[in-house]
Amino acid sequence: MPLLPAPDASGIYTFPTDLITAHLAWQEHLATRTATTRMLEVMAPHRGAHYAIEERTPAGRPVIVIEPHHDDFALSASGLFLARPRPLTVITVFTRSKSVHPALEAAYPSVEAVSALREREGAEALRPFGARQHLLGRKDADPPYRAYDPMRLEEITEELRALLAGYPEAELLAPAAVTRHPDHLLVHEAARRLGCRWFFEDLAFWSTYALSVCDQHLFRARTGSSLVPELADITDVLLDKVTLLHLHGSQMHPASKMYRPIRHAWTLAADLLDRPHQPGSAYAERFYRLETS
Repeated sequence: MPLLPAPDASGIYTFPTDLITAHLAWQEHLATRTATTRMLEVMAPHRGAHYAIEERTPAGRPVIVIEPHHDDFALSASGLFLARPRPLTVITVFTRSKSVHPALEAAYPSVEAVSALREREGAEALRPFGARQHLLGRKDADPPYRAYDPMRLEEITEELRALLAGYPEAELLAPAAVTRHPDHLLVHEAARRLGCRWFFEDLAFWSTYALSVCDQHLFRARTGSSLVPELADITDVLLDKVTLLHLHGSQMHPASKMYRPIRHAWTLAADLLDRPHQPGSAYAERFYRLETS
């Protein structure tokens, strides 16, 4: 794997360039892999760019991920499953949307167009895991964001309960709702009602919610000490995670936006206890476990 860059090593705007260089070198390396390696070609639906990624071999207890939107698993938790693949099913709750970057509104002018694009992006990002996917077909919240409707929570919880009945042995993983986005809050509450005890740190709204001091305070006030954080080292699979982020490129325009979760992963890794941390050497994802009372 190419030497991974240290964010801000030469200035705050250099990291995306350094990471692009490392990712390109990684793609060139994958092109030389032997025929015995199971490689996939995946495509970013918006740009039409093609990437190589190694297909994973799942093992162990199955996992069902409940994600609010099509990109939440890729942004927040895909590194762990690239490093330690498990049989995976992803349930995406809010699959109808008109949310797209203003620069792309002319290309995707309707709910149908945006939703179709996001569905293709999500499907491509799940291919390396051999994951199953269920789409609930719910419309996402429109700004200005308000509290979710309690009746909607009840309906979605029952839809999820019916799906989960087909996977009695699976472990659940859902958003921790660090962000105050109503879709994330709703899915988090539904998952807790369904017995979920494992949560990922939501990074879809990393720049506007997840790292702000007030929202971190609200998150701690809402969860108290019930959610215990844990870190997963994703250094060895970081560039494959970057590939997955490229597949969701139209939702992360300009391209530099997709690297914000990677910068966050670098700062998290400073707290890893099981490998020496040196600048640029480690990246991590954060998860939470519901403490047993």
